[in-house]
Amino acid sequence: MSSRDSAASDITPEVLLRAYACGIFPMAESVDDPSLFWVEPEMRGLIPLDGFRIASRLARTVRSDAFRITIDTAFKAVIDGCAAPHPGRADTWINRRIRDLYIGLHEIGHCHSVEAWEGDDLAGGLYGVSLGRAFFGESMFHRARDASKVALVHLVARLIAGGFVLLDTQFVTEHLRSFGAVEVSRRRYRAMLDRAISGNADFRRLPAEVSGAEALRIIAGGGHP
Repeated sequence: MSSRDSAASDITPEVLLRAYACGIFPMAESVDDPSLFWVEPEMRGLIPLDGFRIASRLARTVRSDAFRITIDTAFKAVIDGCAAPHPGRADTWINRRIRDLYIGLHEIGHCHSVEAWEGDDLAGGLYGVSLGRAFFGESMFHRARDASKVALVHLVARLIAGGFVLLDTQFVTEHLRSFGAVEVSRRRYRAMLDRAISGNADFRRLPAEVSGAEALRIIAGGGHP
């Protein structure tokens, strides 16, 4: 289900947070389309934090610390990376208005990025919205193999350690299914969302930089470090 909004002044970061609390989120048709539309899928994608799956090859890459992982150090660069065309995807739904809204959410502490670095180069990353004990994954990108996957592993460890109970992926792709993503009905999702936003979690409970081995240990233990 979706509804179109073309008034540029109607949506603020605060309005956006209230929308997430109601189970809806905005998208744009393309990077050049200035309008947004609200989306509330019939079936909602999520990754159960206690059912997150990591392939053995990826686990080796995470443990090797091939990428240096940071938090909230290059938010604008991450969202720009997610918005850029990639092989097999010439267009994007992240337009200027979307970018400005999520930068606004980041500035008030409700949107975070996870960055994967090779030396001084940003190799990949992801960003999403935090509200209560829910985290809404928005987009990810990579310029080096496995960079965004390693960022996702570190995100999940951070969410588990911080007391989050819901990782929303909006939709489910085959890529996300490989990590354990599932679909739930809108009714069930709303009940899970109500429970998640009624509590408090701490995205920064872990140090800013955590080793891959520690991230894997947290995920395997399913709890605080």
